[in-house]
Amino acid sequence: MLSLTGKVALVTGAGSIGPGWGNGKATATLLARQGAKVFLVDINPAAAQETQSVIESEGGTSATHSCDVMQAADVAEMVQACVDRFKRLDILVNNVGGSAPGDAVAMAEEIWDRQIDYNLKTAFLGCKYAIPVMLEQGKGAIVNIASVAGMRNDWHSGRSHVGYSASKAGVIQLSRSTAGTYAKKGIRVNTVVPGLMHTPLVEARLAKTVAGNDAQKLIDARNAVVPMGHMGTGWDVAHAVLFLASDEAGYITGTEIIVDGGLTTFMP
Repeated sequence: MLSLTGKVALVTGAGSIGPGWGNGKATATLLARQGAKVFLVDINPAAAQETQSVIESEGGTSATHSCDVMQAADVAEMVQACVDRFKRLDILVNNVGGSAPGDAVAMAEEIWDRQIDYNLKTAFLGCKYAIPVMLEQGKGAIVNIASVAGMRNDWHSGRSHVGYSASKAGVIQLSRSTAGTYAKKGIRVNTVVPGLMHTPLVEARLAKTVAGNDAQKLIDARNAVVPMGHMGTGWDVAHAVLFLASDEAGYITGTEIIVDGGLTTFMP
């Protein structure tokens, strides 16, 4: 069940920003546990190597690669390096992204541009250079990571992150459009849409930028707005990715799995 034996998976953002399990680190580790050879991509080599050490300590197979996935030439090189190392590419997980605060008036134009590049262009470039390899193979699965911010308006936090919301909505539509284009050619494209997740990002960055360094206050507030009463984890995202990447999801393309503990049912 959900075996990936014999498959090669490329995961971007495969390291964690701090101790614990981010979405990319958990996803890469889970795919390896299910038998995939995993090509671990991160702009921080040490972060990718930490994930590799976990995978290899469990008897899995992986390789690391440093890449700025906002740069087309670097992404093309990344895909070629994966093929050179493992001779194929069956699964692509576009996981790089992050939010910046600001509404349509307050956000500086350069921040807007970076949000679009960081969250949307990265997924576009991953698809652009991975799909030709998958076409040659006759089959492939792409999973893009979006956010509930791309589906609903968040009035609970009192904050606006217009660039993040717009770019993550774009990721969902990128997946749908690409899925339709390549459905008859054996390539499936789907999206995982996380809600409020308790990953290392909460303590490493969000506690400082939005909570005055009071991590516990932020954690309590985020838990309180989720109908299930708690945030999810990187493993919740990873299990959704695993399903969509697996052959068991072979008749699923152009759709989303929302992983949010029911959060979007209470959002306008």
